[in-house]
Amino acid sequence: MNIPLTPLRFLRYAEQQYPRRTAVVCNQERFTYAEFADRTRRLAGALRQAGIHPGDRVAFLSANCHRLLEAYYGVLEAGGVLLPLNIRLAPSELAYILNDAGATILFVEKQFLGLVDSFHKDIPSVKMICQLEGAPEAPWLSPQSYEELLDVAAPYRADIAAIDENALAELFYTSGTSANPKGVMLTHRNIYLHAVHVCLGFHIESGAVELHTIPLFHANGWGVAHFLTLLGGKHVMIHRFETTEVFRLIEKEGVHSCSLVPIMATALVNCPERPKYNLSSLRRIVIGGAASSPTLIREVEEKLGCECYSGYGLTETSPALSLSPIKPELGWQGERRFVGQAMTGYAIPGVELRVVDANDNDVPRDGLSIGEIVARSDGVMEGYWRQPAASAEALRGGWFHTGDMATVSEDGYLLVVDRKKDIIVSGGENISSLELEKAILAHPAVLEAGVIPVPDEKWGEVPKALVVLKPNACASEAELIKFCRSRLAHYKCPRSFEFVTGLPKTATGKILKKDLRKKYWHGADTIRPDFVARKSGT
Repeated sequence: MNIPLTPLRFLRYAEQQYPRRTAVVCNQERFTYAEFADRTRRLAGALRQAGIHPGDRVAFLSANCHRLLEAYYGVLEAGGVLLPLNIRLAPSELAYILNDAGATILFVEKQFLGLVDSFHKDIPSVKMICQLEGAPEAPWLSPQSYEELLDVAAPYRADIAAIDENALAELFYTSGTSANPKGVMLTHRNIYLHAVHVCLGFHIESGAVELHTIPLFHANGWGVAHFLTLLGGKHVMIHRFETTEVFRLIEKEGVHSCSLVPIMATALVNCPERPKYNLSSLRRIVIGGAASSPTLIREVEEKLGCECYSGYGLTETSPALSLSPIKPELGWQGERRFVGQAMTGYAIPGVELRVVDANDNDVPRDGLSIGEIVARSDGVMEGYWRQPAASAEALRGGWFHTGDMATVSEDGYLLVVDRKKDIIVSGGENISSLELEKAILAHPAVLEAGVIPVPDEKWGEVPKALVVLKPNACASEAELIKFCRSRLAHYKCPRSFEFVTGLPKTATGKILKKDLRKKYWHGADTIRPDFVARKSGT
């Protein structure tokens, strides 16, 4: 008898084998695996009592906390599809996603009530909005909070044998290269096998302790919600990234590993309070979200006392595809080792990666020839939500086309060198230049706009807008920044505007961003940053 592949089996196993082991630490609260499993089943029961049907989308707008982690199992237990929302998005962006997904229920952390208040009347498919913690504070909220729903709910336990492993389990929206993001469909099978492959590739040990430094709305924060549960590990939640709080939790909870974007790693190694904490439990840090430098890899290893290397993946691939620890047979030492560990790396078990030319033929493994990364694995998405044409294009030939340009060495190490599409990656967040240009062009004084990335010491890269004003029109930099921020999430908006008389174009009128990047990408002493576990298609 074949048992369906579903991540629900991970929690079943952990509950059976480690019922008294600590599963989750969140602020002052601690839950064993028996308690964690009970809470997820009560969430499932509450959702079914609320009228959730198989396949209904259940959205969560929350920073990292135990309730969001519970949703990764409770929503699936109820037969629903989990839709984690990026807390940094603007109201119009969140409303678009909820409407596009047809979400039925929305759970909201208290700090985001004001955000939801601005658009709750514009999401007709959402029948219930529930506050995650504390007593409901708005008339449009469900009269019962999340905890009250769990208190009165009868636990519900799904029949594993009846689950369709190819059914949709999670829906993540990418930042995308167009104005509207795309919903990435991940199945039960995708999630299950991805977790198994990550356990093998990362060499995760039973009972590992992981600090959730990456937001869970970013493709599970590298899948930690699943693989760590499978191995009966301890999930240590951190509500927001603060260096001293990271150090405190590492010391107090004996944290073994965490994932960081480069700006986080830089903040930790440069924090003056670091020597006050005992970080000896740390074994591994994986840097993703943007390209790292050999210098940063070295500083992390020297100052935090643990192994450090890079990882690469996309939302569409569940997300992990590659890692860059040194293959033992290569014997790289000194600076050569740090250079290798800063690369995009090689495929984890269960993943096939190729670098191909425009005709989908493999480029030479010479570390020089550039092509697009294509991937094939059990973690590759089912497709984009309600976008069959985009799905077929991305998955043509049976390989997922990442849109990332890279080289591959004779040793099988990939290095992303550019992006096929003009995505800007700032502090691990992906920003669509097209989306920004459309927003800028909505200003009545703007004739043309081109948005490119420029180096930034803190964020790696930030958007810069080159603007041509209409004849006799006037606008200031401050005015345009304010204009953009009224329409998009602040982190997406250009940090600077430069007014020019014209933009370089092709014969067909397309702006030559390559020329703009060449002119303005100055002062960087490394290859232009590129993402590693990015929100892709984003």
